[in-house]
Amino acid sequence: MAKGSKMDNVTKDPVIRGVRARALLKYLWRDYSVLVALVLMMVLASILNPRFLTARNLTNILRQVSVIGIVSMGMTVVILSGGIDLSVGSVLALSGVMGMLALNASGSIILGVFVTLGMGAGLGAVNGLLIAKGRVAPFIATLGMMAVARSLALFAVRGSNVVGTVAGYTLISRGTFLGLRYPVYFFAMVALSVWFLMMKTRFGRHVYATGSNERATLMSAVNVGRVKMGVYILCSSLVALGAIVESATLNSISSSNSGVQYELDAIAAVIIGGTRLEGGRGKVVGTVLGVILLGVLNNVLNLMNVSPFLQGFVKGLIIITAVFVQRRD
Repeated sequence: MAKGSKMDNVTKDPVIRGVRARALLKYLWRDYSVLVALVLMMVLASILNPRFLTARNLTNILRQVSVIGIVSMGMTVVILSGGIDLSVGSVLALSGVMGMLALNASGSIILGVFVTLGMGAGLGAVNGLLIAKGRVAPFIATLGMMAVARSLALFAVRGSNVVGTVAGYTLISRGTFLGLRYPVYFFAMVALSVWFLMMKTRFGRHVYATGSNERATLMSAVNVGRVKMGVYILCSSLVALGAIVESATLNSISSSNSGVQYELDAIAAVIIGGTRLEGGRGKVVGTVLGVILLGVLNNVLNLMNVSPFLQGFVKGLIIITAVFVQRRD
């Protein structure tokens, strides 16, 4: 009886209760702040503009964020490993250009898809080799790839667009199922696959370990170089899948405009979703919510007729704020 009384006194202690309350709030802020922000933004958007909550507008948001969502899944894995990939926009452009050229030359959709994915994987392998074997900093290696890939895309088609000549290619993105366009399902399937990879496989555990403490991971007999190779190949392959979805939607790809600033959007979605830039901590679900939040933000700015030139300014502020909050965590 005395023990029970002491336990009751401990639980009623205002200091103990205050510590527990702060710990609970810290946990909720760390793991669910992006969800709270998304709900608040949607409520505010519905108040500012009644058109926001219409089914057509919401499905359009999901369709519009699908490509950047696919790219962000790859970026999530890279950042979790302690790296970064600034080349995703240029890789998307070059992969898409080469795939469309192969599609038009052969008339084969399958060949066009495989060329696009193969180009993406190959560029990712180059990034991985530079970083894992060449010991080049991820920022420098992928910055160089950003310039190289964009230049090759421009050179391949003299800076112009490539328009598809195979009619069936557009069915990849323009089809509809249960009221949603196919790109939304591509995004959902990629997100589920990456979640499973990161949470249920050895590779995922090694990625988290590498991002958390690379030296300790090496001493645990993990082949960190192979992990980094896999991370960058996976990222660029997903970027190439995004190129397929985008080019099929538009039935064209631009060597100069496709993928521009996609690295900014992808990094923003990942950081807003709670993944640390230093690596080792974060969730795929958080990135999904971050992608949707950015889509809602863009939609709200458009509905309110805010200048498109200010949207990058808003995203930049969001990235800085998210990193600042993480630093204080």
